[in-house]
Amino acid sequence: MEKQTVFTREDYNALVERLNYLKTTGRDETAEKIKEARSHGDLSENAEYDEAMNDQAKMEDEIARLEVSLRNAKILDEEDVSTEIVLIGSKVKLLDMEYDEELEFKILGKSDLAHGVISDLSPVGQAILNKKTGDIAEVHMPNGKVSKMKILEITK
Repeated sequence: MEKQTVFTREDYNALVERLNYLKTTGRDETAEKIKEARSHGDLSENAEYDEAMNDQAKMEDEIARLEVSLRNAKILDEEDVSTEIVLIGSKVKLLDMEYDEELEFKILGKSDLAHGVISDLSPVGQAILNKKTGDIAEVHMPNGKVSKMKILEITK
């Protein structure tokens, strides 16, 4: 059974938009690149053709992954988010006690560190779920290291 992934409405809409782009414009552009590369003759030594085919495979893989994510998506209702305990959808300010560094994350079903989002299934996500402001969570990293994170603030 595939895991349900939790998204904000905004993130869900962005994935739908990306999927639509890939299935239409993306496929058209890739088909054009393949057609152009084929016109250059011998395919056995045609690096442009190989690159276009690799790009097509990567795009089809991304389409498949997006379709699975969207098929198993749960859209987060803001009313389900608490400021009392850390839940999926919470925005959490943490203090990494080892490095004395403040971190801020939103907990959702899929990590996107570039946008400050961590998965509820990540080591940090699992450690802080259901904790309250002031609690200290032990984060067990895959490399065996244990970090301590203090929960400073929980917001929506």
